[in-house]
Amino acid sequence: MPISILMPALSPTMSEGNLAKWLVKEGDTISAGDVIAEIETDKATMEVEAVDEGTIGRLVVAEGTEGVAVNAVIAWLLEEGEDAGAIPADGGGEVAAETPKPAATETVAKAEPAKAEPAKAEAPKPSPAPAAQPSGGRVFASPLAKRMAEQAGLDLGTLKGSGPNGRVVKADIEAAVSGGARKAAASPAATAPVAAPTPTLGAAPSADVPGMPAYEEFPNSNMRKVIAKRLTESKQFAPHFYLTIDCEIDDLLKVRKELNAKGDDYKLSVNDLVIRATALALKRVPAANASWTEKAIRVYKQVDISVAVAIDEGLITPVIRDAGSKGLKQISAEMKDLATRARERKLKPEEFQGGTFSISNLGMFGIKDFAAVINPPQGAILAVGAGEQRAVVKDGALAIATVMSCTLSVDHRVVDGAIGAEFLAAFKKLVEDPLTMLL
Repeated sequence: MPISILMPALSPTMSEGNLAKWLVKEGDTISAGDVIAEIETDKATMEVEAVDEGTIGRLVVAEGTEGVAVNAVIAWLLEEGEDAGAIPADGGGEVAAETPKPAATETVAKAEPAKAEPAKAEAPKPSPAPAAQPSGGRVFASPLAKRMAEQAGLDLGTLKGSGPNGRVVKADIEAAVSGGARKAAASPAATAPVAAPTPTLGAAPSADVPGMPAYEEFPNSNMRKVIAKRLTESKQFAPHFYLTIDCEIDDLLKVRKELNAKGDDYKLSVNDLVIRATALALKRVPAANASWTEKAIRVYKQVDISVAVAIDEGLITPVIRDAGSKGLKQISAEMKDLATRARERKLKPEEFQGGTFSISNLGMFGIKDFAAVINPPQGAILAVGAGEQRAVVKDGALAIATVMSCTLSVDHRVVDGAIGAEFLAAFKKLVEDPLTMLL
């Protein structure tokens, strides 16, 4: 029996992925450990290695297919002496029977059941359509194509698939929509004019309400879905409170300028100094370097700083491991490398998972101050605003100083107000006396 190659779960939060690229073709002979495909997860693009040896008998999922459920068959591998005739006729696109899946994802690859009343007359179609799908009422389509077809009101049975084995993929739906495909009519009565729904007070606007402007929809990426889920859970279950402190950073900017002038192989940013100050402050106040579990509060012995990086699909937090024992030059080099590969979606799971404390810096966008959402299961996140010149009082007289506002969002189950204040005091002292960071 041929061996099925399944969509792997490449991260703890992954329920589906996009098959970005095949690195093999049908007929290729592969060995265990060979890289066969690139899969886009909710956080990164990763290479997938073969676990068995044999010959690629069939690629079930087309390159570029989005929303492929974890454990769905993506290809078949033939062992010695087998031929392609042993592969299931339908390509085996369903989720493996022995692997239970949540109800939300089961609809991704299940075939439509045969109609109970085949003799009943159907409404005439506007024009004859090619026999695009196999007989027996089964409709083969990628998960994303099914969702797009449902949203557009398209009948998948009328579409000719361009994927493997006639499978309908995203491009087929887009072509049908751009070509003016109509919604399938369930009965002649469905074409009768229908009165516009009466808006209900407090109800969300609908595209069917007269006067609503035109809009364009962009399907949620896997990353965006995970961000939405995790941050919603964070606000629901972690009792947030916020502490804000103002730091004068004129001396920090001066030290940064002097250090950058001493070498050509590095260029320190304010964010690099903030990471270093945060790590040292957490070493001085270890109770703030903690997370919540139902059984105990975990206080970590190592400071791993997660730093928020904006990418096209949303937000990712690469981790500077053991930041408390690293100098500014090393932190700067690692941060630049991680940020670059994060935007290219080339991070490994261990490079963006974990972390004991987070930093989100919007200062480069001119944001004065803001409150970030805690990245669970961590106990706190530091939101860093822009440095700007403000009037301050020094020795009883007005003066001008460059001030940076920082807000600590804290999970009150883990960190009490006094601990949060102690951490911010230690952070402020390091930022305002930056030479102590170099000791």
